[in-house]
Amino acid sequence: MEKKDLDLWNPVLETMPLEDLRKLQFHKFKRIFTHAYTNSPFYREKLDAVGVKPDDIRTPKDLQKVPITSKEELRPAQENKEPPLYGQLLAVPPDEVCRYHQTTGTTGTPVRYADTWEDWEWYSENWAYCMYSRGFRSSDRIYVPFPYHLFLAFWGGHYGAEKVGAEVIPGGSTSTEQRVREMRDLKCTAMMCTPTYALRLAEKAKEIGIDPRREIPVNKIFCAGEPGASIPATKRRIEDTWDAKVYDHLGATEAPLWAFECKAQRGLHLNEAMDLVEILNPETYEPVEPGEIGTAVITTLDRYAMPSIRFDLKDMVKLSADPEPCKCGRTWRMLEGGIIGRRDHITKIRGVLFAPPSVEQAIRGLPELGDEYEIVLHKKDDQEEILVKAEILPEYQQDAEKIKEKAIRELRNATQLRCEVEFHPFGSLPRYEVKAKRFKDLRKK
Repeated sequence: MEKKDLDLWNPVLETMPLEDLRKLQFHKFKRIFTHAYTNSPFYREKLDAVGVKPDDIRTPKDLQKVPITSKEELRPAQENKEPPLYGQLLAVPPDEVCRYHQTTGTTGTPVRYADTWEDWEWYSENWAYCMYSRGFRSSDRIYVPFPYHLFLAFWGGHYGAEKVGAEVIPGGSTSTEQRVREMRDLKCTAMMCTPTYALRLAEKAKEIGIDPRREIPVNKIFCAGEPGASIPATKRRIEDTWDAKVYDHLGATEAPLWAFECKAQRGLHLNEAMDLVEILNPETYEPVEPGEIGTAVITTLDRYAMPSIRFDLKDMVKLSADPEPCKCGRTWRMLEGGIIGRRDHITKIRGVLFAPPSVEQAIRGLPELGDEYEIVLHKKDDQEEILVKAEILPEYQQDAEKIKEKAIRELRNATQLRCEVEFHPFGSLPRYEVKAKRFKDLRKK
């Protein structure tokens, strides 16, 4: 494969005037689009079906001619197709593949992903940009508290941390208790994990008599995999528990690290050096205006083994309308907060749109309740209902009825719906180490 003209670790990209950045993005889009059409049987068949070829993309407006891609299209393109594992999605010779990962499978059969060595350098560079923006330096000792296995994100975090010169300690296959002790004994200054597991580690530390605020010198927590780190109540709870700054980022196996929060914490920067990010109306796929909510559609500009061309993540986000540039000096567009909700989880209940993160904001904002909760949508006498299961802290058990009334009130304010609340003994709801599965829709059942 020819050498790509990647602009890696170039601070000019982060502060580049928007007009120049758009020209660079369009140049890279045409390059990856041509590569995908030429080398990926999946994209060639998809584009031929609508009569779009590389020569048809002459101006940025022509991007609208390129059809949207969804995950539902990817699975059948791999199943029982050649070459093995990757099927029609692979756009390089199989012997150029040096990395294997797969999606988590939370919304269906996992999609297998291949990366070349050059792709992997691009991906770890994404993380290096992100980590440097929030103050990670060679003086940091970063703990990653779980086995990475086939999960893409924290492999990238590991290599990105090395690129900025930080020391990396992989938590590996050990218990939560042992990880807490290692972070204390090894004097770790930062860690990378899901928001759920940041709270679980702190809970375990307290169970074994370790004060995470005073005995573990972690001052930066890098979160991924869930929306919690951009939900104010959850971010505040993690920061208060650890006495550390919490930073969010958005990514997926199909579109790695496409937005991140810098040290200024005014929102999330779109990673415009590495991706073409479109925020579109989910019905018309027309661009939304700043201040409006839309679905994130991503083109990975320098990932060649398995490109994502206008891939709809189905993550609903809000493009910032704030005209003031970020204090960090980056010119890239920003999102207000993180993911508002996934389109396959946002649903109508009694005529009102319901997004699960609104429940997280309400529950995590109540200091009398523990960190864990569950949301169950069900039918009761043909009426759609929301049941929220939560844990009340033991010291507040005697005031359970008053706290339940308070929880119902806060949930109504957050969701505009009445929710049933069910308290469970502290420690009885499931605990998770990577992505939590707190949302259950039982209405069809």
